[in-house]
Amino acid sequence: AIQAAVDACANLGGGTVRLSGGTFLTGPVLLKSNITLEIEKGAVLLGSPDRADYPMVTFARNQTVQPLVSAVNAKNVAIVGEGTIDGNGKVWWDYIIGAKEAGVLGNDHPRPMGVVFDHTKHVRMEGVTVQNSGFWQIVPYYADDVTIRKIRVLAPKSPNTDAIDPFSSSNVVIDHVFASTGDDNVAIKSGAINSPGPDAPSRNITITDCTFENGHGISIGSEIAGGVRNVRVERVSFKGTDQGIRIKSARDRGNDVSEISYKDITMVDVKTAILIT
Repeated sequence: AIQAAVDACANLGGGTVRLSGGTFLTGPVLLKSNITLEIEKGAVLLGSPDRADYPMVTFARNQTVQPLVSAVNAKNVAIVGEGTIDGNGKVWWDYIIGAKEAGVLGNDHPRPMGVVFDHTKHVRMEGVTVQNSGFWQIVPYYADDVTIRKIRVLAPKSPNTDAIDPFSSSNVVIDHVFASTGDDNVAIKSGAINSPGPDAPSRNITITDCTFENGHGISIGSEIAGGVRNVRVERVSFKGTDQGIRIKSARDRGNDVSEISYKDITMVDVKTAILIT
């Protein structure tokens, strides 16, 4: 029903699909150009716990399962409101216990991401809570002009539940975000391990006025085969994270990382304040 509403709006050139007054259990939803998904306060878009509801798709040159919410080759897409997108991730976290390279794209136990903007331009997320995704929670992938503002991203201790992972994306604003997750609070990426290339860099990324509790801090890497350029981090508070500022890579996935600045950073009970490898 949700997908039918999105398609009906798209066929008319765009519109708003609004969820209100309850929990909406669903498989993957594909947003289209000029669509706003509005999730009102108290409403929950809840991912199906049935793994069969998630078809296989190609993402970042790998086969994986379709994200819970995504937009592909679209423009002018928004997700707003004070409601919640809940990936219902425990079934996926249990699924990968003992799996080889479970945290790497293209493994044999694929899990759905929460929200993905794939080759999509002019994106806005505001007000919502995203939580409990099976894998990475919010991923702009080859996206441009992305604003993620005044949202919450949550997960308990859980595998690879990164909050926000800009991947080969440009002109990204992450502002007034609260994140408490099982992995990186932000991880800026641009190209996978042993990538055949070419890979675009992630560039012009601003992270401001955010609070991160639990998680692995702000990471650049480890998959940065396309490089990362012009990242500005200001007025960010870390409390109880494993790391604060982290730049991580290796010879099989590295490239130029330059024009990176951090200013007005506060850390409390952070295990490693600055880690560069």
